[in-house]
Amino acid sequence: MGNKGIIRACALVTAAFFAALSCSTTRVLGDGEYRLEKNKVEVLNGSGFNTREIQPYIKQHANPSFIFGWNPLLNVYNWSSKDGNGLFSKIFRGIGVAPVVYRPELVESSVENICNHLQYLGYYGSKVESEVRVNRRKVSVDYKVTLGRTYTIYDIDFTVPGGDPFAADFFADTANLSVRRGDRLSEASLEAETERSAAVMRNKGYYGFNKNYYFFEADTLAWPGLAALEMKVMDYTRNEQPSNAVPHRKYHFGNVTISHDKDLKFSEKLLKDLNLIRPGDVYNDNVVSTTYSRFSSLSVFNSVNIEMTQADTNVVDCAISLSQSRIQGFKVNLEASSNSSGLMGVSPRLSYYHKNIFHGGEWLNLSFMGNFQFKLNDKISSNELGVSAGLSIPGFIGIPNRLIQGPNIPRTEINASYNYQDRPEYSRNIISTSYGYTGTFRRRTIYQLYPLQMKLVRLNHMSEEFYQKIENNPFLRNAYQNHLDVGMGLTAFYSTASTPNPKESYHYTRLLVDVSGNFLSCFNSLMKTDAFGSRTIWDMPYSQYIRTELTFGKTWAFGKENTHAVATRVLAGIGYAYGNSTAIPFEKQFYCGGASSLRGWQARAVGPGSQPKNEYFIIPSQTGDLKFEANVEYRFPMFWKLSGAVFVDAGNIWTIRDAGEGSQFKASDFSRQIAANTGLGLRVDLNFLLLRVDMGVKVHDPSRVGNEWVIPADWFSRDGFAIHFGVGYPF
Repeated sequence: MGNKGIIRACALVTAAFFAALSCSTTRVLGDGEYRLEKNKVEVLNGSGFNTREIQPYIKQHANPSFIFGWNPLLNVYNWSSKDGNGLFSKIFRGIGVAPVVYRPELVESSVENICNHLQYLGYYGSKVESEVRVNRRKVSVDYKVTLGRTYTIYDIDFTVPGGDPFAADFFADTANLSVRRGDRLSEASLEAETERSAAVMRNKGYYGFNKNYYFFEADTLAWPGLAALEMKVMDYTRNEQPSNAVPHRKYHFGNVTISHDKDLKFSEKLLKDLNLIRPGDVYNDNVVSTTYSRFSSLSVFNSVNIEMTQADTNVVDCAISLSQSRIQGFKVNLEASSNSSGLMGVSPRLSYYHKNIFHGGEWLNLSFMGNFQFKLNDKISSNELGVSAGLSIPGFIGIPNRLIQGPNIPRTEINASYNYQDRPEYSRNIISTSYGYTGTFRRRTIYQLYPLQMKLVRLNHMSEEFYQKIENNPFLRNAYQNHLDVGMGLTAFYSTASTPNPKESYHYTRLLVDVSGNFLSCFNSLMKTDAFGSRTIWDMPYSQYIRTELTFGKTWAFGKENTHAVATRVLAGIGYAYGNSTAIPFEKQFYCGGASSLRGWQARAVGPGSQPKNEYFIIPSQTGDLKFEANVEYRFPMFWKLSGAVFVDAGNIWTIRDAGEGSQFKASDFSRQIAANTGLGLRVDLNFLLLRVDMGVKVHDPSRVGNEWVIPADWFSRDGFAIHFGVGYPF
């Protein structure tokens, strides 16, 4: 088939695809059923009112739309048969999203819901009218809202039980009142204030005090549109009678006991240091919740239970019970890939962990890894073996835990590793160690600060051919040499996810920064100089550079029980060598491709820029100083424990300095040098483990200068696709 024939065939396939997507979104509906296409909320008065306040109170919502009001997943669902029987129908229904069937009885319920919520917000006597519009088998519902009257608070009086210290403690907080003169009177704001104020009082010692002790009266008759508010704090609750009144008393902590499983050996001193509940101290809710968080942060205990018991008229005893989690175990991870050229890669990792190795919440991690690349029936291969050990100790070494008062206990990290690489071009030994601190900042941000990171890299048995190739290329020559790397690093990770494997929508941000060589540069005058002008220690130049990487990710979960998701990620990185170096070390350079990157390529097989496969390396090892990558993946259920994915990956790496034609970053060439692939994935979700297989095909390959776009006919030709096996989601 000639080029014209291929183009014609591609055009027909594309036309058929869009024709299929244009299939009716109501075909699977039963007789007399309609699809709810959209809801519209219109406020006829009150231009400043945010209609998003109303949306959650509508009882039936239409399918979400993605592209200019269009949801292609509805079309896919309608490819199935009406009864849903048959393998293909099950697959289509797994990939797609079922249409929302319009239920008229929910419209009236929604009208009532909206009216009640508007009154809760302080709009009294609001009116809501619904209008249902039918277009063939699609229904649109308009909710037209007329906001009711409002009242502005012009005065606030307080009635509080007399006597010290309760009255004095309450009035000391009135300056922080969230309801103020000039605010709109609403049940929502009053309810929020009762919860805030009650929490303040519990932190002042009033154990068991809650929002039900608050009463409100509003006089709206004295002045039109105005309300005089009286806030009462009683010594009986809303569900009780005045005869049940009991004076509010300030409590103190009494006896405090800590118990745990008998077979768990654990430092009693550490348990006492972690506990902030001290006998004789004034009761404080925050102290109780902070203590709970401190015990939980050790990850040694499966559950932490703090039970408060009233022991006297003003004393509460505290019993803290701890049950241990699984203390030690193994973790296995495996990634594998293959491309159409026959190159295969396998990366196994086996880890052992112990979360209480010295009976004080110390975490020990031992890890063994490998990375093997080879071709069947070919002697050429690349092998990598590594072992690492890490010890994580609660608290900052040198600072007693009792002096750390926050809810999260920071940890001191000590790590060491050895890595051996044997490639056709060279063999290399890497010894590294680091010392630093990890912890949580404001609950959602995890940080890792390493004041000391040290790495020693020695190359052995470099082939004469490889040395001759890189000798006149400063970028590669400096990247592939013996060197000493001494610096510091920082990682900060922020996420809105509440669990390690969230089922809800969430987003995250990750920042990595490495700075190396600046401290050693202070002693340049004491060092020898090599043939290239670099200062050396033990006859090795030290590396001097700064490297940073920033990642943004967001996942939208939707559908029944959030079984569908669209996951996205964008990351950018830059490394710059200066001072004693002209290139950042190879192990710190960026690369693209692989099971968690551009899945149409194998790892390290993309770029830099539009540079073709580097002739210096028999097995791909393309690296650079700059990186940009973006990924989008749609995840959908299929049947049993199987789910699928459709993805698009795009990105590349570049060098800052010229390292060969097409490798250097130039803004004018950026769009043309973006590599892109698309593909399909299959996942097996075993709850405790997720296995995945992804096949990516190249769509835009910048190394094919002048012929970058890859037509479908070439997707399955030599070097047109790659297959990856992995554990867990790619991002």
